[in-house]
Amino acid sequence: MEKTVLIMAGGHGTRFWPKSRKSLPKQFLSLLGEEKSMIQMTVERLVPLVGLDHIYISTNQAYLELVQKQLPDLPLENILLEPIGRNTAPCIGLGAIHIEKKYGDAIMIILPSDHEILDVPLFLKTIEGICEVAEQEENLTTIGIKPTYPEPGYGYIKYLKDTYDGNVYRVDCFVEKPDIETAKQYVESGDYLWNAGQFAFKTSTILNKMKAYIPDVYAHLKKIQEAIGTLNYEEVLVKEFMEMESISIDYGVLEKADCIYVKPGEYGWDDVGSWLAIARLQKPNAEGNVIKGNVIANNATNNIIQAENRLVALVGVEDLVVVDTEDVTLICKKENCEEIKEVIAQIEEEKYL
Repeated sequence: MEKTVLIMAGGHGTRFWPKSRKSLPKQFLSLLGEEKSMIQMTVERLVPLVGLDHIYISTNQAYLELVQKQLPDLPLENILLEPIGRNTAPCIGLGAIHIEKKYGDAIMIILPSDHEILDVPLFLKTIEGICEVAEQEENLTTIGIKPTYPEPGYGYIKYLKDTYDGNVYRVDCFVEKPDIETAKQYVESGDYLWNAGQFAFKTSTILNKMKAYIPDVYAHLKKIQEAIGTLNYEEVLVKEFMEMESISIDYGVLEKADCIYVKPGEYGWDDVGSWLAIARLQKPNAEGNVIKGNVIANNATNNIIQAENRLVALVGVEDLVVVDTEDVTLICKKENCEEIKEVIAQIEEEKYL
């Protein structure tokens, strides 16, 4: 059975503002010191598994030129453009109907575009493991990351330890983002894994599950599929996609379906979800600062500092995130990074930029 990959790359990366903008979101940036962008590294690590022609990118229409510029060898037909963001279920469904149209029933590997993977060979081996299970019957498979600390910002997967078959475990349930105390209990129990949004299933399986659990979304997808390759495809795509419910694959399908299996991932993973990830993934200096650019830090500790243009000087401060770009400077406490979204909303409302 053909193996394909769908990389979801339509997000705006708001938690990495001001470096990440709607016009250039984080998946198209190099945030961890490498020369390549995050989406380029994501594609590069998957080419040995499926080949470039079997990799699909689902993204916003506004990012077509960015994808083409950063992935010039990717076939144009493999860039799937969403007229508007409708969360992960419609995104995955759009990929499924295109892949099914080209290959018939095929394995779909679903991955975000902006995660860090440290041990690529083990990562690929883990994916191959869940693909073996996904090819059997109507199984839905996922990779769960063994938690290293109680993180309330992630969803969790509860798995049944006594169901291990040498490759995967049966999933008991998917759990929404918990509060910190509940997250501590999850980690201490050893019964939960982080939900990293990494899946594999047959196109027939996921479309059948959508038909059963989110039939309205499925109906819109089938109309789009019928129009693939026709002159009115774009018109149908826009009409049907705009009418779809915005719903996640977790809530729409995975929380309702059975026959879900999980394989623990131990290959060094980070979702690079906010500026705090920089401190996790890059080695700090003797004062605990992670510095990029033209920076002076005097009696300053445990800060994340990025300066693109001007000299940035910090004196006598700690636990800050400071990001200086050409037109915006962000200064916030590490503990308040989640509030960056609120700042962006205020900026858009008051039209500062």
